[in-house]
Amino acid sequence: MSDSNRGMTVSREMPASTFNGYTMLLIMLGLTAIGGWCIAALKGGADPVLVLPLALCILFFVLVLAGFYMVQPNQAYVITQFGAYRGTDRTQGLRWVWFWQGRRKINVRAHNVHSERVKINDLRGNPIEVACNVVWRVQDTAQASFDVDDYREFVNIQIEAGLRTVGARHPYDDMSDDDKTTLRGSADVISSELQAELNDRLKVAGIIVDEAGLTHLAYAPEIAGAMLRRQQAEAVIAARTKLVMGAVGMVEDALVKLAEDGIVDLDDERKAAMVSNLMVVLCGDREAQPVVNTGTLYQ
Repeated sequence: MSDSNRGMTVSREMPASTFNGYTMLLIMLGLTAIGGWCIAALKGGADPVLVLPLALCILFFVLVLAGFYMVQPNQAYVITQFGAYRGTDRTQGLRWVWFWQGRRKINVRAHNVHSERVKINDLRGNPIEVACNVVWRVQDTAQASFDVDDYREFVNIQIEAGLRTVGARHPYDDMSDDDKTTLRGSADVISSELQAELNDRLKVAGIIVDEAGLTHLAYAPEIAGAMLRRQQAEAVIAARTKLVMGAVGMVEDALVKLAEDGIVDLDDERKAAMVSNLMVVLCGDREAQPVVNTGTLYQ
């Protein structure tokens, strides 16, 4: 069965009309018994007309023998007759079709593919290297057999194309506070987008993707050093910002506590000096050196 789409005939899987192989084995045993009886009768001097039944038994035996095939679990056979599709047999066990009907085995088990590393440009134009792992299987055997030349090669090519498409939609990383989707920080979102992209590309071949995800993600070697320094600088800035904000809160709490408990009465100038000293102690990356003041702030 098929329909037309963009000038191409799109195939659709349908059940094939095949026979139980064990029933045909019984028929072969019957033909063997009849042939053996004819041979024994001819040797005993029977009428030579028995040569014709013997010849027919041998002919039918050979024809029946040529039609056997075995269907294992998660396998299917695409049946054709004189170039026309006659259905797909998914029934497990020993099966049989007429010898003039062609049959092609299709593996419908899950396949695991680990792609090669691909160099692409992310959303910001930075060259990066990515690779992915994809779990796929054949869903429509008719499409896989007749709508693409080689469905395995087709899958490999489309995996690379889909990986490039999804990788170019997002930046590699983003150190800002904006809630953005990034290749490094949004693994679940990227995996879902990659799976959807591949399913859309592979549906023409009757292939369905069960799982997809990135297995390698890195800046290209020519910019890896510069981007590492950039990440380190951004991390230092973020850490310093959080440290300063925490120190400001601690100084404010200290001033409020001193004022509430009446421990010391500080004017604006003394408060400024205290804030300066506390900020140096809290934000400095070295141990503070105490200084003994024998005078006052005003002398």
